[in-house]
Parts: sequence; C-alpha cells; structure tokens
Amino acid sequence: MPSHSESMQSAAAAAIVSDAPAGRSTPVVSPRFEEVYEAWFDFVWRSVRRLGVPDAAVDDAVQDVFLVVHRRLGDFEGRSTVKTWLFGIAIRVAKDHRRAARRRGPSDPLRESQLDAPDDSPMEEAAKAEALMVLHSMLDQLPDDRRAVFVMAELEQMSVPEIAEALEVNTNTVYSRLRLAREQFDKAVARGRARDGWRQP
Repeated sequence: MPSHSESMQSAAAAAIVSDAPAGRSTPVVSPRFEEVYEAWFDFVWRSVRRLGVPDAAVDDAVQDVFLVVHRRLGDFEGRSTVKTWLFGIAIRVAKDHRRAARRRGPSDPLRESQLDAPDDSPMEEAAKAEALMVLHSMLDQLPDDRRAVFVMAELEQMSVPEIAEALEVNTNTVYSRLRLAREQFDKAVARGRARDGWRQP
C-alpha cells in the first residue's frame, strides 16, 4: 500500500476534530474537503475496489464518493468517525457502480499499490499482484452484506460498533454476518489450497 497514506491519515486525525467519536464537550469542527481528500483518498480507493467495483470503474467510483463528500460535508456532525462516514458512502456508491458495470466487459486487473510508483522489485510486485487477485476473487464469492462487514473488520480493522454505524444495522447483525463471512472465506481458502495442491507435480 502507499506509504504516504498512513502518515496523511495520522496527521489528519490530529487536525480534524470530527474524526474523534462523538459524545464530548468540544464543539464539532467540520473538516475541510481538501483535508478529507488528502487524508482518506487511498482508503476510499481500496475500499471501493474491495467492495467489488470492477477495475475499469474504480477511479470513477472514487470520484463519485468524493462528489458526495463535497456535497454533504457541511452536514457532517461528528456523530461517527470520518472513516466510518466515508465507508458508508463508499458502500452505496460501490453498489451503484456494480449494477452499472454489469454491461461492461472484463478489464485489466489493478494493483492496490498503483497509486504511487512501486518500490518493490518486479518479482515482489508480481507476488503482491497475484495475492491481491486471489483476495479479490475470494471476496467476490461473498454476498454483498457479508463482504462489506468482512472488509471493514478484517482488512480495515474497524470495530463492530463502527461497522454497525456505517451499515446502519445493530451490532448483533454485524457479528452474525462477520461469522458467516469468515466461515465462507475460510472455505474458499481451503478450496483454493486444495486446487493448487492438485496442480503440483
């Protein structure tokens, strides 16, 4: 992943008051659009990709997410974190793009690290690309509701309350979907390993 994104997010977390949970006496200060864009672009990009937006539509989906952010940023009240709020928007945008892209043909696979020039060797880049392709293939096997929960919990390390907030469901629903998603993902991994085992000489 791009190395600058984590540092940008850390800086933004200190500067953007509204990225802290609500329930404090400090007045909420809405972040500037430029701050949100710089700090969270990479997060939005990989989120829409992991939510199943076809490769050819990822850039358009990211643009649509930030169009919504630009339009609605003034209404952000800090009741959730910026990350949770953005993921909720990304889920809805990704769903729309998956529907619109059904008429399109296959596209060349994208690297999640393509936002910056790669620092790894060609062999390392190839290995990462293959691993990401396998990951996305397995994610594609999950129903949309389980996929969203799995991405947030396992890949973005978001808490169950944050996930419930983003999806507008209760925590018990999140736990149930996550359990089913993990079981289904583990089975997909086992099938993949068994298939690869048959290919060994």
